[in-house]
Amino acid sequence: MRRNHQPYWLKALTNRWNRFYINHWFSKHFDSLGKCPMVLNPRSAEIFGHNIKVGDFVHLISEPWNPVRLTSWSGKGIQGHITIGDHCLISPGTTIASATSITIGDNCMFAAGCYVSDSDWHGLYNRLRPFRCNKPVILEDNVWLGLGVKVGKGVTIGENSVVAAGSVVAKDVPANTVVGGNPAKVIKQLNPDRRMLKREYLFTEGEAYLGQMGELDKYVMSGNTIIGWVRSFLFPNQRD
Repeated sequence: MRRNHQPYWLKALTNRWNRFYINHWFSKHFDSLGKCPMVLNPRSAEIFGHNIKVGDFVHLISEPWNPVRLTSWSGKGIQGHITIGDHCLISPGTTIASATSITIGDNCMFAAGCYVSDSDWHGLYNRLRPFRCNKPVILEDNVWLGLGVKVGKGVTIGENSVVAAGSVVAKDVPANTVVGGNPAKVIKQLNPDRRMLKREYLFTEGEAYLGQMGELDKYVMSGNTIIGWVRSFLFPNQRD
């Protein structure tokens, strides 16, 4: 389909149910979930464990065939913690798994299929359980991970840094740096004095922004009908 034929009133009703589901069920999986979470397909997201905290205006996009997974493991000598700041974007297929501590700052962006872990999950010689193979991971404010990036234990990625798609990060990345490859190496430096637009600017007036998105949907979908929506599924044409 080239456009959404769903009637606006039906999308508005679906959105209202989605917000109710998030507040009544989904939010209970977190130790804390900040205000105005925007979660696509929350029933497909897999949230497991204690000590998972997420800030305000998170944008979490999960899909049934490519879910977002946030997992903090508990066991003998281990207890995971995941803390995610404000205004973060988490795309489909992203997995964040903690046995000790993963801290993610404000305005961070995860493209699809990212993997972040603070543990090797098995020792080199004792492969029955994690043993001395956990080190905290820190992503400072405004970090951007490209498609399919892997971040290993003990890594700190500095503020504003970007990791290119498909990279494997096994060592610290300085602030204001673009890295890429396996293992990730420095590609270029960013100018820290240049003005940078961050995701937080979308939500300077958070409630107003969400209202504007609703008005845009109402305008774009104003001519849609149930009959036209059903027809687009049963008898699609090139104008759909």
